[in-house]
Amino acid sequence: MLTCRIHAKEDLRIESIPDPSIGPGQVLVRLGAGGICGSDMHYYFEGRNGSFVIREPLVPGHEASGVVAKTGPGVSRVKVGDKIAVSPSHACGQCDYCRDGREHLCRNMRFLGSASLYPHVQGMFCEYFVMGERQCYPVAGDISLGELAFAEPLAVALHAVNRGPPLLGKSVLVTGAGTIGCLTVIAARLGGAKHVAVSDVLDRPLEQAMRVGADRTIRADRDADALSAPQFDVAYEVSGSFAALKGCVAAVKRGGTVLQVGTLPHEPLPFVVNDIMAKELDLKGAFRWGIEFDWAVEYLSSRRVDVRPLISGQYPLEEAVKAFHLAKDKSQSTKVQLIAA
Repeated sequence: MLTCRIHAKEDLRIESIPDPSIGPGQVLVRLGAGGICGSDMHYYFEGRNGSFVIREPLVPGHEASGVVAKTGPGVSRVKVGDKIAVSPSHACGQCDYCRDGREHLCRNMRFLGSASLYPHVQGMFCEYFVMGERQCYPVAGDISLGELAFAEPLAVALHAVNRGPPLLGKSVLVTGAGTIGCLTVIAARLGGAKHVAVSDVLDRPLEQAMRVGADRTIRADRDADALSAPQFDVAYEVSGSFAALKGCVAAVKRGGTVLQVGTLPHEPLPFVVNDIMAKELDLKGAFRWGIEFDWAVEYLSSRRVDVRPLISGQYPLEEAVKAFHLAKDKSQSTKVQLIAA
């Protein structure tokens, strides 16, 4: 079978390896669609994602759907031929965080497509991969595999909204109109937000945000004054930009909440906290997701959430390098996916 491996910065190779075998409780999955995420691009273009550095060839890909090709002994959750969403999160189930119902903070987390551990936890950008039964979510109906691959990023957005205060009747700012930003718009709408504004430095992402439900868009590089006065109850910083985080702190009303969703640069950042103190703001982090993955699968499969406008293109694994470069160009794409040929 073919697999996509990143060996180092800008060194991505399509390699042929033996088909994997499965054991009890395991499922062999044929890739349906795999979305190229920001962390995948960091690994490819930089050789690292924050503090996680590639030390051996890494198969990227943690947001994917597939079709069940084979099941091991004892598997009852899925059957051959099922369309499935795949959870990339494999928590230990035994540490204090897992026992406390916060598996996404697991001390022994094995998250697919990540260089956080060594040996690395390989991802899903390959023709076939093996999953534990628990990580497979079967879905019936006419939902496409491309849509189903949004379960993971939608879960991120749902978790961000779930981490914040109730949104019914509230005004919301989302900084960054990429995939997670647009999905956060959708999640805020599901939460009952009265008004959702989105900022970015490119026109195309802002147009996409309007397509999925934003009320207002702001070109942050051209209209800085639009974010200088406190006007929002809640802000979600999704872009991973320190300037955007400072903008969120300025644009949120007294007593408001700022949630950091995007990954900021790894190096230390200067940050004036007096506004957080004087405005009595809540500054929270939102990391991955928990039960929200289940919600995301339900929202997608019922088409209560329509992510089709966000799919910019699908490319076979053999064209992964081309797909990564398109995914990096936010003036041309939102979500680019890889598929098995």
